[in-house]
Amino acid sequence: MNKKQYKNVYFAGAGGIGMAALVRYYLGKGLRVAGYDRTCTTLTSQLEKEGAEIVYDDSVELIPDYCRDKDTTLVVYTPALPSDHPGLCYFCDGGFDVMKRAQVLGLLTHDSKGLCFSGTHGKTTTSSMAAHILHSSSIGCNAFLGGILRNYDSNFMFSADSPYTVIEADEFDRSFHWLNPYMAVVTATDPDHLDIYGTEEAYLESFAHFTELVQPGGALIVHTGLKLKPRPQQGVKVYYYSRDEGDFHAENVRKGKGEIMFDFVSPKGRINDVVLGVPVDINIENAVAAMAICSLAGVDDEVMKDAVKTFLGAKRRFEFWLKEPGDHGKVVIDDYAHHPDELRASIRSVKDLYADRRLSVIFQPHLYSRTRDFAPQFAEALSHADEVILLDIYPAREQPIEGVTSEIIFKDIKCKSKALCTKKSLVETIKNYNFDVLLTVGAGDICNYLPEICEIVKSQR
Repeated sequence: MNKKQYKNVYFAGAGGIGMAALVRYYLGKGLRVAGYDRTCTTLTSQLEKEGAEIVYDDSVELIPDYCRDKDTTLVVYTPALPSDHPGLCYFCDGGFDVMKRAQVLGLLTHDSKGLCFSGTHGKTTTSSMAAHILHSSSIGCNAFLGGILRNYDSNFMFSADSPYTVIEADEFDRSFHWLNPYMAVVTATDPDHLDIYGTEEAYLESFAHFTELVQPGGALIVHTGLKLKPRPQQGVKVYYYSRDEGDFHAENVRKGKGEIMFDFVSPKGRINDVVLGVPVDINIENAVAAMAICSLAGVDDEVMKDAVKTFLGAKRRFEFWLKEPGDHGKVVIDDYAHHPDELRASIRSVKDLYADRRLSVIFQPHLYSRTRDFAPQFAEALSHADEVILLDIYPAREQPIEGVTSEIIFKDIKCKSKALCTKKSLVETIKNYNFDVLLTVGAGDICNYLPEICEIVKSQR
């Protein structure tokens, strides 16, 4: 199917952050956009102001007449809607083209040059950084990202004439298999989502299949040292990258006074004195991957260098919430890390920036299945902190699993000071602490407590 055939798009569940990016894309393309969501929010109200016709009643009678022609209407739905939703049933029974968001992103990569960023971790930051670099250049891009960029307060960028579409390629439920990449990055393949894949072998096979999707004439950029065995098509150029080695890498890394600087080395040459806008150690590697794909897309060296320096990162990706002046000013950082390797890297990055100070970590495990599968690894990662407060598990889409609680992580944490705490009692509990540098971590809703946490930390002396 070709998206240019459509004149109208209907969104069944228009208010999700990922769906909203597609709403804005099709509005920008001049199509008529309508949709349904269960509740009116700030985001849906903004979409209405931008031209989308959204209703909050699931009555089929409220579907606009222009969305009732199956030959000119594309229907996009969120799996969060029940299968018996009246509007969804109307479209499915009527023979409309009905697609999940991942399928629509795949459709877009058939009609543009898709720059697709995959990996267990790092893909949000790396894709966001690449989108910012391209947007800062004359090349531009459309971008559908997994985080809200602080530079733009959005996870979407629009360009009417750029050939490139930047997409965060999510491996959950094999969504990234719908894509048709022109160029792709694989940042990491540490096992995750074992509730979907079952085994590490199946997880790696899913990534191997993804590498087969890169189109001839394009490029595949893979982190060095992965267990993944890429299977590129003939005519696809394969490059490797990392912080310290590969076709693309960093040299002459310098850290100090809250700043990280490095030299970017590529097959085309060298860019000296690249300064990270978000000075975290892991972002050296993320910047190398983002600059690699942007270099292959033709972005000028100086533009890349300036853009990396001005990149503020995605919200909840190593985001400073409190940074008091002086050598002993209180610090609060929030990070979305929810895999053991991400958690370990986040803790290491904070200790690297504040080497002589006491690091406290509040961690909220995400998913019962992930906690069950990686409890020892989570405990090992948390043991690198000076002090740990461990919250109860954030269930997200899952039902409880017998015997799986935060206790199975807690019992193996080795740091001297550790405590279990419910989310409900967190705010009162931390009033008894005196934090120096505090890192809150997890993919659940711990971020909702940060305003109160910061006020408490500022009052602690």
